[in-house]
Amino acid sequence: MKSNKAVVKVMHPKPEEPSIAPLIKEVLGRLGEDPRRDGLAQTPDRVDKALRFLTSGYRMDIHKIVNGALYEVKYDEMVVVKDIEFFSLCEHHLLPFFGKIHVAYLPRTKVIGLSKIPRIVDAFARRLQIQERLTQEVAQTLQEIIDPLGVGVICEARHFCMMMRGVEKQHSGAMTSAMLGAFRSRKETRDEFLALVNHRGNGF
Repeated sequence: MKSNKAVVKVMHPKPEEPSIAPLIKEVLGRLGEDPRRDGLAQTPDRVDKALRFLTSGYRMDIHKIVNGALYEVKYDEMVVVKDIEFFSLCEHHLLPFFGKIHVAYLPRTKVIGLSKIPRIVDAFARRLQIQERLTQEVAQTLQEIIDPLGVGVICEARHFCMMMRGVEKQHSGAMTSAMLGAFRSRKETRDEFLALVNHRGNGF
């Protein structure tokens, strides 16, 4: 039987890890630019810092993010955190994709601090990603950490690799989902999740 456990890769770069700024400078030259001109002179260093931030998820420890924020509560109804904004980089073209993730779970004996769920999303979004894997990793990680009766994750995103190049479709979007446990086996649970995600009222 296939395990639902996520393989969480945490990378800890060495302090002496060399800057990629010289490589960016070479790329600018190969694109036909003059990397020494005023507008580009500091660009390699800025790109180095930007890419390190945008891929900082590799250096995040999921267990440190959760930091023990699991609480035993007698609560057996669905918990939903929706409209979690994220930005990520497509691993195929290194272009951004962005959107919202909706997360739900059915507690068994424990609940997780609500702020931890967006932090977990960020830990996986700030990597070179594809939307399908991002969706699965968030779901599997929550299943492993909380051990609920089930987890549901829906991801809605727009991809610059489709908008700026290739087919150049400006208003296209992609939706992916991951349903584990009761969310996969029980239609009524999935339907409740979808209804709560689509509900717009009282400012939500």
